[in-house]
Amino acid sequence: MFLAAFRPPGQPLASALWPARPSLDNFQRLFAVLPIGRFTLNSLLVVVAAVPLTLLTASWAGFAMARLPRPTQRRWVLLSFMALMVPGVALWSSRFLVYHRLGIGGTLAALIAPALMGSSPFFVLMFYRAFRRIPSAVYDAARLDGAGVLATWGRVALPIARPTAVAVAVLTFILYWGDFLSPLLYLDDARRYTLPVGLQLLEQLGRSDYPLLMAGAVWATLAPLALVVV
Repeated sequence: MFLAAFRPPGQPLASALWPARPSLDNFQRLFAVLPIGRFTLNSLLVVVAAVPLTLLTASWAGFAMARLPRPTQRRWVLLSFMALMVPGVALWSSRFLVYHRLGIGGTLAALIAPALMGSSPFFVLMFYRAFRRIPSAVYDAARLDGAGVLATWGRVALPIARPTAVAVAVLTFILYWGDFLSPLLYLDDARRYTLPVGLQLLEQLGRSDYPLLMAGAVWATLAPLALVVV
């Protein structure tokens, strides 16, 4: 993908692995044929809002589940697994109706709304397991020192579960950054499209222009790649 993005326009991919004359023309054409900058900004706005919201709500839910009695914990874990098995296609129509009733249909808020529910039951279960592994004596000591529920979550449990929080943040970033179906279904203004939809538009403009398509793929991959490396 990376090498093909630097091939001169029109050069076939099968000619050689390394381009004879590497060129940046494909990236210049990428920004000329589509508003890639606007699409990238929209994707960044979505992830900047969705990642903190997901960390907040998923960690709250996981912490609440971990502090329940064991029989109640098992019921909520079972319910979370059942919610995790619901196919995404079953939520499309209901979400579409809910978003339009709330007046956020066609806006970026419709893409961020799932973060208010932790984005995925999988993230809630990740936090639940991390908080459940903390010894009860730690929570008891915090309560004896006068810490309330939110203080125990923010000052005791979350710092201990920092590796889980980092993992959830990275997975959430990749989930929203690469989401193609949600903006396609819930947005009706091309100016609000995100980067995955922009790449689909790029493919429709020229299916056989592989150097240009690979330049778009490289551009879309840079942000999650940099995040994982950091």
